[in-house]
Amino acid sequence: MTELLNFLGHYWWLAFPVFGMTMGAVNARVKHREVTARRRHREQLELIRAQGGSAAPAPTGSVALPAPSDGQQRVVAAQDAVTHRWLEYELDATKLISYPAMSDGRQPLTAAFLRAKKVADKLRPTEGETLSAAQLREYRDAVTDYEVAFDVAERDARRVKDAAFTPDERKRLDTAKQLLTVATDQAATPNERQLAYKRVREELDGLILLSDEAVDVLEKKVALELPRGATAPPAATAPGSAG
Repeated sequence: MTELLNFLGHYWWLAFPVFGMTMGAVNARVKHREVTARRRHREQLELIRAQGGSAAPAPTGSVALPAPSDGQQRVVAAQDAVTHRWLEYELDATKLISYPAMSDGRQPLTAAFLRAKKVADKLRPTEGETLSAAQLREYRDAVTDYEVAFDVAERDARRVKDAAFTPDERKRLDTAKQLLTVATDQAATPNERQLAYKRVREELDGLILLSDEAVDVLEKKVALELPRGATAPPAATAPGSAG
């Protein structure tokens, strides 16, 4: 014990790099989990494949499972249709600005819709899986609840629009919509569009939280509208030229 204390007394400084290495490993693990979670969220927000799809091949020597029924495929397609409608709000910044309640989980009707979505997602069959009659009834009921909850939330969001915001906040939302048009306008100069995009983010700060997916879609849209060579740095002014 004495030898250990003497060692620690002489080499106490080793605690700092060891601690740094430990925290680095912990942070790396946390970052990996965050990246994984974000990737899963993106995958969920991607346009879901249309109904159907062939069942996975059965292993050699096993009995092939029956193909999903037409009734099951219709329920899956109905769920996909609602999810596509939801994605129009999640991925379109203009719609998010126009109907902010659709992205606000604090709104009771939006929260109810998101809960119904979670239930339907949980009961959704995997590709190639055939639900039993009881499972299909439960899944169909969940998808019906999902459809109804979305319809109610959408109607209310379109009714209230930005009524939950103050006059100054509504003015900022209107400004953001106008700037968003400039940011994706091919007739605008690259500088005008970059400035407009920056201003959009500033106007929305604290009012509406754009999802990472919505930001990616918006930035790609702005970039696609930019003419070739728009991102090239300006030519340097020649020495002795007029200022």
